[in-house]
Amino acid sequence: MVAQVSAPQIRAWNPGIAGIREVFHARFTDHAYPKHTHDVWTLFIVDDGAIRYDLERRAGGAETSMVSILPPHIVHDGRAADARGFAKRVLYLETSVIDEALIGAAVDDPILHAAGLRSRVAALHDALICADDALEAETRLAFIAERIRLALGAADGGGTGRPTDELAEQLRAYLDSRLFEPITIADAAADLGASPTQLARSFSATFGIAPHAYVLGRRLEAARARILDGEPLAEVAAEVGFYDQAHLSRHFRRFIATTPGRFVAAG
Repeated sequence: MVAQVSAPQIRAWNPGIAGIREVFHARFTDHAYPKHTHDVWTLFIVDDGAIRYDLERRAGGAETSMVSILPPHIVHDGRAADARGFAKRVLYLETSVIDEALIGAAVDDPILHAAGLRSRVAALHDALICADDALEAETRLAFIAERIRLALGAADGGGTGRPTDELAEQLRAYLDSRLFEPITIADAAADLGASPTQLARSFSATFGIAPHAYVLGRRLEAARARILDGEPLAEVAAEVGFYDQAHLSRHFRRFIATTPGRFVAAG
């Protein structure tokens, strides 16, 4: 009797977020990666099973509790730890996000020992699934990259020397002036002379809400007014900065516990 080989389940895409070359989700049973290298960082979590690999001839492994990072230009392979196979989620991060100077530290210990990092990486993957959540994904990436750099021994970049509330007010004005346009935290940081994490931290500390949640709430507020005025949903979505009508409806239902159509009917 011939043993059946389970077909791999793979999903890969370019999320359009600066610093992330590719998002890769896969479940493998029988597949084993041959030796290879990348020119980007490989940040991954295991959702089921376990992985074994050799990194520069050093034996390594990854399980569901871990966050692992394999550095660029270093030869490695990969395989399931047992017959169950494994499921993983991977981000391929550009060296502009994590400097190549940290390669040696990652070779010495590719397991990232930072409290809460796994849940942060999982949340970033959730945000990357939806193109409408780009600002959230970009902000989450900035915080994750900062934690990775610190875990690998990089020095803390420090602050800007400007008061937290001043930065927060400047970012709010920046967001308000571009509320219905595509917004990136990187562009805001460049315009305001601060790092993305400094901006996001100051905003959350001052106003009690993350920048992406603030923008989402303001867009939904604008959408409600237009919906009650009888504008078509597709036009409303485009006018107030949502990716499309489906994404408007999804966030509307999450925030207001009903669909836009029922919201109008109730009115």
